[in-house]
Amino acid sequence: MKKGTSFHGIIPPVVSTFTKDEEIDKALYRREVRYLLDAGVHGISPGGSTGEGAALTNAELVQMIDIIKSENRAGVPIVAGVARCSTAAAIETAMAAKKAGADALMVTPTFYNVLVPDAAGNKRFYGAISEAVGLPIIIYNVVPQNEISSELFSELLDIEHVIGVKQSVGGIMAMYDMRIACGDRGMVYAATDEMLHSCFALGADGAISAILALFPRLSVRMWDLTRAGKYDEALKIQNRLYPLWKIVRGPQFPARMKAAAGLLGRDCGFSKSPMSDVPEELVDRMSAILKGVKDE
Repeated sequence: MKKGTSFHGIIPPVVSTFTKDEEIDKALYRREVRYLLDAGVHGISPGGSTGEGAALTNAELVQMIDIIKSENRAGVPIVAGVARCSTAAAIETAMAAKKAGADALMVTPTFYNVLVPDAAGNKRFYGAISEAVGLPIIIYNVVPQNEISSELFSELLDIEHVIGVKQSVGGIMAMYDMRIACGDRGMVYAATDEMLHSCFALGADGAISAILALFPRLSVRMWDLTRAGKYDEALKIQNRLYPLWKIVRGPQFPARMKAAAGLLGRDCGFSKSPMSDVPEELVDRMSAILKGVKDE
């Protein structure tokens, strides 16, 4: 039986909203959480890359989970991001998320280049988190220098609480490779933001990716259309989102997300240092593209 079937569909990562003084802007965060939940998403994920997870303190992650819990009337799963560079630190963050009420973890492999382990080390890393925390674990396969191969993923699925992988590196081909490799043993979540319908059509169990946070309603509709076999209609939504993603991706990515959200009428505050403001020329290009795209 496939692990993790209760964690499926559209699971947007939440943008982390900060004041100029780098305190969590709770009012803005609550409003953003409400917007995502009201769109009918199937889960929600604080502390991922979109949410500047590697820069968050455990206390900040806990505050965000608390806000989500207070707004989560539909009871969709909360998938908390864990991005740390040691096993001990990852367990500490994961335990804080669990105590705050997270339902599952999205755990990034260690990413500081001289601390990147081999396959055996990655097994120990995920095995230790599984044993210590006891929550479902989604591997966040996003680190180019510590990429989890499809072969290693198949082995990691033998760990009790590892249920799947969010496939970010390698594009759609890597996602499909994961799907074939694990078969019905685990979940595969798409993070090829510009081609999500294509990923769904190839068997992805859902998506945890930034574009969902900007356009949750469109994303839910694209998922539903693909599941219903209405590929032409789903492809039209993918085609509408494709040009925007080409601009949003890149350096200072969370800041770009906030700039795009602002153009959509949703103030998401500031980013943590050392990120700086998005250049005006880039904002103008986003604005021109967004004139033709609404989240409806």
